[in-house]
Amino acid sequence: MNALILTAVFGVIMMFSSFLLKNKAAIRGLAIAGLTIVLIANVLEMSGMVFFKIDTKGMIGFDRFALLFNTIVFVCNLVYFLLSARDIEKVGINYSEYFSLIFFVLCGITLASSFHSLLMLFLGIEIISIPLYILTGSDKRNLKSNEASLKYLLLGAFSTGLMLMGIALIYGATGTFSTMVETKEAPTSALFISGMLLLMFSMAFKVSAAPFHFWTPDVYDGAPTVFTSFMATIVKVGAFIAFIRLFNDAFGNSQPQWQLLIALITAITLFIGNITAVFQQSVKRMLAYSSISQAGFMMLSIYAMNQDAKEGFLLYTAAYCLATIGIFAVLIKLKDYSFDGFNALAKQQPLVAVLTTIFLLSLAGIPLTAGFLSKFYMLKAATVTGKYLWLVIFAVLMAVVSVYYYFRVIQAMYFKDGDGQAIEVSSAFKLTLTLVAALIILLGIFPNLIINWLYF
Repeated sequence: MNALILTAVFGVIMMFSSFLLKNKAAIRGLAIAGLTIVLIANVLEMSGMVFFKIDTKGMIGFDRFALLFNTIVFVCNLVYFLLSARDIEKVGINYSEYFSLIFFVLCGITLASSFHSLLMLFLGIEIISIPLYILTGSDKRNLKSNEASLKYLLLGAFSTGLMLMGIALIYGATGTFSTMVETKEAPTSALFISGMLLLMFSMAFKVSAAPFHFWTPDVYDGAPTVFTSFMATIVKVGAFIAFIRLFNDAFGNSQPQWQLLIALITAITLFIGNITAVFQQSVKRMLAYSSISQAGFMMLSIYAMNQDAKEGFLLYTAAYCLATIGIFAVLIKLKDYSFDGFNALAKQQPLVAVLTTIFLLSLAGIPLTAGFLSKFYMLKAATVTGKYLWLVIFAVLMAVVSVYYYFRVIQAMYFKDGDGQAIEVSSAFKLTLTLVAALIILLGIFPNLIINWLYF
């Protein structure tokens, strides 16, 4: 509850800060300070210190899994601010409003991680989505940004319609919006199954799982790159926690009925994401398809729905968000977003090239990085179910394919000649990037630094 209230409060504060603070450095500092306060308050709630005691009538419940997930998201968002907050200045004149919208998205993610009612799920998803439509079209001078925003709005509204219809059918079948009603047997009525399928398709759209992924490349490519970084990481895992919470709490007893369908969606997502990424010539667009393939691996946690899946998802959240935010932070500094833009980066900025390599290796799942262990946990969770071993084998094959397009960037940095235009990065940027890379390696060696928080 601490984080839910404080993110909303700081969203309002940032909205009005533009009237009081004319210095952009002060606005940036206020946003970072606000997020730090939210992070500390959330950690304190994990130890039992609740600032706001509100009776939610059982519609929201902050368990340890939700609180730990929120902590990871806030840390990753803090890293995003430290690396990319200066680049938000270049998007437009509404600097403080951009931070305000980001805080509102975090408020929605906090709600989506803790709902016990389908109404709260709907509110959480919409609080996440509506600010994103604005952020996507925030570069008003760019027609691609305007087009991406309109496309995102229309398709997002369509998926919301599916969600509302699904919620209505579930209510018709069960007589309640609560996801915590325990039943010994899974409901088998046509109303319940239809509602469950509509909710599944709607959430698959939100997490950009195939075949509901078609909006993702155009929206990610058209949005300002600094916001694409936020959408592809923090927002994606925020939608995933809602997906996991929904199917664990509301449809856990029905797992045999939907597990095969989730397995098929997972396999299609892995295939389309990886195969299409191979043929991209823009690194930004490649990362969009890469996020689809990473969504395929995260879908394994919904398919398995066991304790290993929960542990793996938390580790995956940290590994994927940190690595992707790091790569986007470097990409923003480049003028050319194609693979050629990375040519000879190792000669111009040796440290930045090494750190970018670590991020790419983590996304590819190479050992000694957090990305390797997070993929291992997901595959382990899927194997433990004892069903559909073909899915595990297929996921491993797709992970091998992903190595190709990630290594194309490494090849450009180290083995190709550039045009001699060195990128300019500050010492603070390099230090932050170094700490993020060190954290990825540390989590790759000691994953219990995160997982133990789930139990102790």
